[in-house]
Amino acid sequence: MKKREFIVQDLLSKIYQEEFKDGKLPNQRKLAEIYHVSRFTIQQAIKNLEEIGIVRVVQGSGIFIHEKWVKNPLIFNSLTRTPYDRIDSKMIGLKKAAATADEQKIFQLDEGAEVWTFERIRIVDYKIEQLEISKMPVALFPDLSQEVVEHSIQKYVEQKGYRISHYITSYDPITTSKDQSKILLCKRGTPAMQITNRAILEDGQVYEYSSIIAIDYSVTYIRPFDREIHRSRID
Repeated sequence: MKKREFIVQDLLSKIYQEEFKDGKLPNQRKLAEIYHVSRFTIQQAIKNLEEIGIVRVVQGSGIFIHEKWVKNPLIFNSLTRTPYDRIDSKMIGLKKAAATADEQKIFQLDEGAEVWTFERIRIVDYKIEQLEISKMPVALFPDLSQEVVEHSIQKYVEQKGYRISHYITSYDPITTSKDQSKILLCKRGTPAMQITNRAILEDGQVYEYSSIIAIDYSVTYIRPFDREIHRSRID
């Protein structure tokens, strides 16, 4: 693990243990002394914490903890921790066709209904990191376009008047195929994470089904211990 990643996770641990009673981290010079690293490494670690919303840096005053975030579950990964202005999406393809039997089940569609399929890459700091293939029902989104695909799908969905409820996500370690490697500009057989998402509206309708191949991927979960679920599993 890189020093910066270790510092981020160690500070997160200390924040959630409420080690910083005054709601404020030590200054960067002190943190550099504690972790035996350069000020630059500390600056990068604090920047990461700031980008995921755990702390805010007030010039001349210090590094303050966002208490409201600490009290909630937190999930962040190597993409969501990056500000939007450093992420670009480029569409590779967009088409619509009659839904397959599986797609009819996923989206609860009648036979003959159509589904959009789009493919795009996600570029982080000028490096291609993800290849995504997504499907969305045409009946809900008749005007899906390249402009939408290359920007925020979530923003588009809510602007259409829908309310997003939650996501069901699964992760499977894979190695990249020849075609995937060509698009991601990596060697064939590069270790990657396949992330499968079902995005669900408040009325229970699945509005998007996606499969993402991500290289250089990491994810961190911070969640409260659910004692009742734990007991039900061991009783």
